[in-house]
Amino acid sequence: MFNVSPALSGGVTGQATEWTQLLNNGELVTMVGKSTEQINNQVTQISQLAEQIQNQIRIYENMLQNTMQLPNHIWGQVENDLNRLRDIAAQGQGIAFSMANADDVLKQRFQSFADFKTGLAKGESFSSSYQNWSTTNRDTIAGTLKAAGLTADQFTSEESTMSSLRSMSESADGQMKALQVGHEIAAQQVAQFQKLRGLVSQQTTMMGTWFQSEQADKDLAQARREKFFNTTPPSVRGGQTMEPRW
Repeated sequence: MFNVSPALSGGVTGQATEWTQLLNNGELVTMVGKSTEQINNQVTQISQLAEQIQNQIRIYENMLQNTMQLPNHIWGQVENDLNRLRDIAAQGQGIAFSMANADDVLKQRFQSFADFKTGLAKGESFSSSYQNWSTTNRDTIAGTLKAAGLTADQFTSEESTMSSLRSMSESADGQMKALQVGHEIAAQQVAQFQKLRGLVSQQTTMMGTWFQSEQADKDLAQARREKFFNTTPPSVRGGQTMEPRW
């Protein structure tokens, strides 16, 4: 049985961040800069957790093949891991929403960001790329559930997931079906989070480059202001003011 790191239980993964709530541009840039690094690390941890759950489910499958039915205390661990897998999928959706929202808001606030080259193929934006990722992830999970005679609604909340698992635990066939579905979804999440990690890393790098260019522009403007105000006043000769030479 695996526990989600405390770093994963809150923040942008637990509840999608609405960057539009940050009214101050400076605050927005600071928060996005800090959060994207944090999110990058969280995606890596979640991906590793999904792989751990996938391996654990394989152990459960082997146990079930050697017994008539998994005992209640073992099935309780199965339920926890499968419900944790549902949490992982939900966290992925939250991350994708937050990062897409950050991309949209920065484009609205800063023309230089909107004009910045992202390096994405076919001129796609990070916002649309995250939307595509979310849609693909949802459809993939729904397709796996449908193939097993289940519905996506049975995977959308803890209550519905646990209710479905309790019904399936009543027979060895039901337990095996639940494990097979869980194993397939875990494998999908491992693959999907690898893609998400790549997307977040690319966006983080791009944002970092833009932040640096913005700061460089500010530093240059400040240097010009200081040079202007520190310039020696022009001398006055014969009542005429000499124009400064730049």
